[in-house]
Amino acid sequence: MLAGARSARKPFGQEALAAQSVVLRLHFRSSLTFLLLYWCGVTGISASAQQRTTERVDSIRPGRAWVVAGGTVAFAAGSLIALDQTWYVGYERTAFHGFDDGNEWFQVDKLGHANSTYQLGRAGQAAFRWAGFSRTASTWLGGSVGLLYLTGIEYLDGYSSAWGFSGWDMVANGAGTGLFIGQHLGWNEQRILLKWSAHPTDFAVQRPKVLGSTIPERLLKDYNGSTVWLSANPNSFGWKRMPVWLNFAVGMGAEGMLHADGDPGAYRQWYLAPDIAFSRIPTKSKFVHTVFFLLDALKMPAPTLEMRSSGGIRGHWLYF
Repeated sequence: MLAGARSARKPFGQEALAAQSVVLRLHFRSSLTFLLLYWCGVTGISASAQQRTTERVDSIRPGRAWVVAGGTVAFAAGSLIALDQTWYVGYERTAFHGFDDGNEWFQVDKLGHANSTYQLGRAGQAAFRWAGFSRTASTWLGGSVGLLYLTGIEYLDGYSSAWGFSGWDMVANGAGTGLFIGQHLGWNEQRILLKWSAHPTDFAVQRPKVLGSTIPERLLKDYNGSTVWLSANPNSFGWKRMPVWLNFAVGMGAEGMLHADGDPGAYRQWYLAPDIAFSRIPTKSKFVHTVFFLLDALKMPAPTLEMRSSGGIRGHWLYF
C-alpha cells in the first residue's frame, strides 16, 4: 500500500531484478506501517473511548508520554536507518533527484499512500491523547506521524538510482494527513473515514513477481484488487434518523493492469456501498474498543454498485 511498483520504467534486461525489488520493498514498507498502526492502536485503547466525552481532563502523564513519544521516534528512526543500511545500500547512490510516477497504476498506489498516512495519523493521535496531550497537541503531533515517516522514505528514495523522490507521493501523503488533522481540529472526530479493502484477482498469476504469488502478497501488491474508500457517517452530519454506526462509502480502484502504465483495456472503477463505523458502536470494553479501532481501517464487505470508466455498471452482492 505504501509503494508504487516502478519496474515499468527500467530497461527490459533489469525487469526481473526490478520485480524482485518491488516485492521485498512492498513487504518491508507495509509491515512497518501496520506494525506501527497496531502498536499505536493498542496504546490508544482509552483514547478512542474517552475523546468523545466531556469528562476528559488534559494532563500529560509522563510515563505514558515517554512510551508514546519515545517509542514512536525510536521505531520510526530505527526502521528508516535499518531500511537505509539493509535495502538502499544494494543500489547505487546518486545526487538527490525526482521521479515522476503520477500516471502509474491509475493512481491506486497514490490512494494507498494517502490511506497509510491517514491510518498512522489516526493511531498516532489516539496514542498521544492516551498519554494526556491536549486535543490540539495530540492532533498535530500524532496526526503527523504518517506524513513524517513516509517523508523519510521519500527522502531515501531521492538518493537511490533505482527510484527517486516522488512529488506525487508527497501530495498523496499530505492529503491523507490533512484529511485526518482537518476533521479532528474542525469536528473533534472523523466523520469521513479513509478505508481500504482488497481481494485476489486473476492478473497476479500473469505477473507474479510484481503482483504477488501467494494470497497475502497478492492482497498487498496487486493493485487490481485494491480499493480505497471515503466512508462518511450521515448521523454525524445531522441525519439523526440514521443509525449512529451506519456509513456510506465511495471507493476508487482500477483493473486490467499488469504494468505501471500502458496496459490496453485497463480501466478505472468507482464504487458505492454501505459501511460500518465500528468505533461509533457503544461498548464499555477496552478490548472491544481496540478491535473496533483497528476494524475502522477496513471497508466492510457489503452489497456494492460498481461503475467503470470503460462503460457499464455492475452490481455485487458482496464486495471487499
